[in-house]
Amino acid sequence: MTKYLFLTGGVVSSVGKGVTAAAIGKLLKERGFRPTIQKLDPYINVDPGTMSPYQHGEVYVLDDGAETDLDLGHYERFIDISLNQACNVTTGQIYSHVIAQERHGDFLGGTIQVIPHITNEIKRRIRMVPRVTDADVVLVEIGGTVGDIESLPFLEALRQMRSDLGRENTLFIHVTWLPYIGATGEIKTKPTQHSVRELRSIGISPDVIVARSDHPVGEELREKIALFCDVEKRAVIPLTTAELLYEVPLLLEHERLADYILDRMGLEAKQKPDWTEWERMIAAEKTSRPKVRITLVGKYVELQDAYMSVREAVRHAALDAGVEAEIVWLHSTELEKGKGWEEIESSHGVIVPGGFGSRGIEGKILAAKLARERKIPYLGLCLGMQVMVIEFGRFILGSDDVNSTEFNRNTPHPVIDILPEQMAVGDLGGTMRLGLYPCRLVPNTVAGEAYGVSLVDERHRHRFEFNNTYREIFAEHGMVFSGLSPDNRLVEIVELRDHPFMVGSQFHPEFMSRPNRPHPLFRKFLQEVAKKADIRKEKREENLAKN
Repeated sequence: MTKYLFLTGGVVSSVGKGVTAAAIGKLLKERGFRPTIQKLDPYINVDPGTMSPYQHGEVYVLDDGAETDLDLGHYERFIDISLNQACNVTTGQIYSHVIAQERHGDFLGGTIQVIPHITNEIKRRIRMVPRVTDADVVLVEIGGTVGDIESLPFLEALRQMRSDLGRENTLFIHVTWLPYIGATGEIKTKPTQHSVRELRSIGISPDVIVARSDHPVGEELREKIALFCDVEKRAVIPLTTAELLYEVPLLLEHERLADYILDRMGLEAKQKPDWTEWERMIAAEKTSRPKVRITLVGKYVELQDAYMSVREAVRHAALDAGVEAEIVWLHSTELEKGKGWEEIESSHGVIVPGGFGSRGIEGKILAAKLARERKIPYLGLCLGMQVMVIEFGRFILGSDDVNSTEFNRNTPHPVIDILPEQMAVGDLGGTMRLGLYPCRLVPNTVAGEAYGVSLVDERHRHRFEFNNTYREIFAEHGMVFSGLSPDNRLVEIVELRDHPFMVGSQFHPEFMSRPNRPHPLFRKFLQEVAKKADIRKEKREENLAKN
């Protein structure tokens, strides 16, 4: 029978449940199991696709086009798996489905209630995961914090699942926070005790407590938590804030969490874990490397989680290139005010990521202009590719009226235009070009050399595309269309011929990057960034060889 691990959070939000869940998945995979993870989000939105990045951070897109929580990015990066839409469930999805059933008459006139109708639908969604994946262990993370009113139906459903499946097939992990009182120099366990008491009040007793802290947690505190929260001492897992995100699996391995989980669930490891490659990666991350500066020109830079996958993809590629990347966060509206130019001019590379709406667009266009003129390596992602096209169009056509119809419906030069199939779309949620689509690479181009293959699949999230009316004139002036849809209809990658590296992709390559397998476009970009910084290849390779 499939085993289920349920992760709840206590004391404060953003305590690190997502990373903890991803790290546990990695521990289990190293032991030969096939784990997958599902995120239960309590908000009433159907998905985060229409939510502001300031509200929710990054929207992470899966192969099947599901717009999901950014924690699913952690899951995929740590475990190196591809998830699907069954792996992110929201309150909005649950209620929408149940109400649709009621309207259809499926409940035969019965009164619809949270228990059993809503909880039954939640349980159905959880049980669906192993049926649509090949997972033998399913980790389920419940968003929010114990005590949140919107989480109660999910927690009640999990309580019922322990009865339905048996204790031997379910395990509850409570991730909590131990605050540090600076005035007395003490770590306090009382909030954790109250959090566990709140969890018990709804019928759930945790089997494992992961105690997050910014300070080391000693044996005395572990014993105290075990005593007052009624768990075994070895089931109290201290997790001190790590210097590097990818250290977390190694920290949990050191605390023998996976061994406890397997003992508790009656499982035996199918293979001995081998952390050699992961440890080598962590050691390389901690090794001093030549530094490069990359300016990220975005619209939501006040909340860096809005660009979580971009930041991680840069980290992966920088490690592969033997350099350390310092990201300079620059709001595109600053460029419109005449500020921030020195940030780009002093950088070794520029990234313009995705986004929606007209705010800050001219600043992004100015960033692309400076990168083109100064021969600074440039990587444009989705909207970043589109502003690169707009800027190049203004340059070769000699008109500031060149634009996208997203920002100016009446532009005389719509070099970026809405996809024909998007013109009649009314609803905004889940209606873009979403998910995995094939891209044919053109040989003897920067992108073609970066990938080293002729056909790739990449994840998309957009409504607007390059206007093919301008393809010929752009090509005559030096723009190369190095990635196209197999039917040649859609432009997927553009680059400039007379530039060391100015590449834009209509898709989001950051979603496919992994810690030990950086995305080809990011890898090539960081290599060019290192050249711009005048860091010799021999020096970088020498640095990598030491690790």
